[in-house]
Amino acid sequence: MTTPHRTPVVFIHGLWLHSTSWQGWAEAFLDAGFEPILPEWPGVPATVTEARRRPGDQAGVGLAEISEAHARIIRELPTAPVLVGHSVGGFIAQHLLGQGLGSAAVAVCPGQIKGVKAIAPAQAKSTFAFLRDPVNIKHAVSLNTEQFRYGFANAVSERESAELYDEWTIPSPARPLFQLALGNFVPHSAARVNTDNETRGPLLLLSGRLDHTVPDVLTRSTYKQYRDSRATTEYQCFEDRGHSLTVDHGWPDLARTSLGWLDSHTH
Repeated sequence: MTTPHRTPVVFIHGLWLHSTSWQGWAEAFLDAGFEPILPEWPGVPATVTEARRRPGDQAGVGLAEISEAHARIIRELPTAPVLVGHSVGGFIAQHLLGQGLGSAAVAVCPGQIKGVKAIAPAQAKSTFAFLRDPVNIKHAVSLNTEQFRYGFANAVSERESAELYDEWTIPSPARPLFQLALGNFVPHSAARVNTDNETRGPLLLLSGRLDHTVPDVLTRSTYKQYRDSRATTEYQCFEDRGHSLTVDHGWPDLARTSLGWLDSHTH
């Protein structure tokens, strides 16, 4: 249930993180007058512990299923929500916004949409271990500590990386990885976003210069995909941040930036 006078905000996590990893953000947005909603992906249990115990529950889930699960929640809300997504969740936020299912969106280090053709060697290293085996498309896969350190937490200390890994990581379906990586080669790709929608709400794209999983060059290329739309699209890069920027010690800076931007673009 949402409080009538509060604007709902739907937080959408990405691969290998649980919805509860948004808890700090949810509290910050609640204090700012929003009504936070933290949905899970289809098949993901309510806790990190259960998600680790039952990886098969989400095996094979793809972008369309994740997006539609969030869309169903949004359609039940009394007013269009703000969307805040990270990584694959940032892709989903754009996908939903392009359908007019959000009043505004913040996409943090978003998974690349169809049309983004930038190449980043660091990203290839982060995902190759899963993409090299086509069988993975049917399974849920997990990061080990070394993969998490390189792909997520390269911009924080080894100790913090280990703590984040222990607290938040879960298995995730590999299908979205394949869909995003092959988006430009599939005619009716699930990675397509309606970037031409001029009636959608404003969109903020945030990136981390040190991100290995969604390098800044991909976010800048995503920003360019909106060049033909008159709807508001803005981009900002955090110079010293990696892919863990929504959960590591610096997350309050991003939350404050997002809240400030939303205040200036939704009132």
